[in-house]
Amino acid sequence: MPAIVTLTFNPALDKSSSVSQLISEKKLKCAQPIYEPGGGGINVARAIHKLGGDVLALYLAGGPAGEQLGNMLQNEGIGIDAIQISENTRENFIIADLASRKQYLFDMPGPHTKPDEWQECLKHLELLDDIKYIVASGSLPPGLPDDIFLSLAALAEKKRAKLVIDTSGRALQLAVQSRAWMIKPNLRELGLLAGKEDLAVEMAGPIARLLIAQKFCEVILVSLGAEGALLVDSETITRLMQPKENVKSTVGAGDSLVAGMIYKLSLGETLVEAARYGVACGCAATLKPGNELCAKADADRIFPSITTFSIS
Repeated sequence: MPAIVTLTFNPALDKSSSVSQLISEKKLKCAQPIYEPGGGGINVARAIHKLGGDVLALYLAGGPAGEQLGNMLQNEGIGIDAIQISENTRENFIIADLASRKQYLFDMPGPHTKPDEWQECLKHLELLDDIKYIVASGSLPPGLPDDIFLSLAALAEKKRAKLVIDTSGRALQLAVQSRAWMIKPNLRELGLLAGKEDLAVEMAGPIARLLIAQKFCEVILVSLGAEGALLVDSETITRLMQPKENVKSTVGAGDSLVAGMIYKLSLGETLVEAARYGVACGCAATLKPGNELCAKADADRIFPSITTFSIS
């Protein structure tokens, strides 16, 4: 059994295309669409697999889109455990405007999930042995209870696994109450957790340290986009800086960041060195167009350029 299991309650079939120019009230000719598996945990699993890691993707899926998603994951060689649901897996749309060089992501809410469906997902997770890391990533579909992360945290503790949560909005506010091992907010999300808007980078470390002191979690990795990341635990605040690269798309960078870090942790790397590799993977993902994830060759090339310094 793989040491890493990703959990995706709201996976997606991502369709990406491009138009010469995005114009309202006009029929636009699109390029041939590209179909890819999507959703936070799915993306993390795919990135870990690309890096050479062994991972199991556990997720909810239904309808033709869910079947297509599973087929694509299996074709990539990723181990899957798909829990069937009655409604259809959502389909997201990514459109690139070639004239403005901007990209637009249309993110659908997801199917309504019944209690017996999400409970079956937790039952499958409980049956897995020798798990070191459980990565619950992505949005929550309608129907999941507010305390789902509390259930996950209790399950992770029972299995002596470390729970990593990467979500946003209301789900993130609920997630911090679960006492997961690690959460990965961006700067804005961290500010919302602390009731502060437009949070400055300089305040991110102390606020994250306060959340850890209040026993919300043990580790917080704050993603800072092109500025790298901030790694905070009970003892240190470490700033991680990445080199300037030719950014093509930022979609998938956060998932690649988490994937790189957890992959290295599963191999026994220290927290800081694993975070360095995670930042390298996040940076590598921005070199790819559309919603492509990091490539190992790019991550390995960028990794030596990731610098760190301790803030406290």
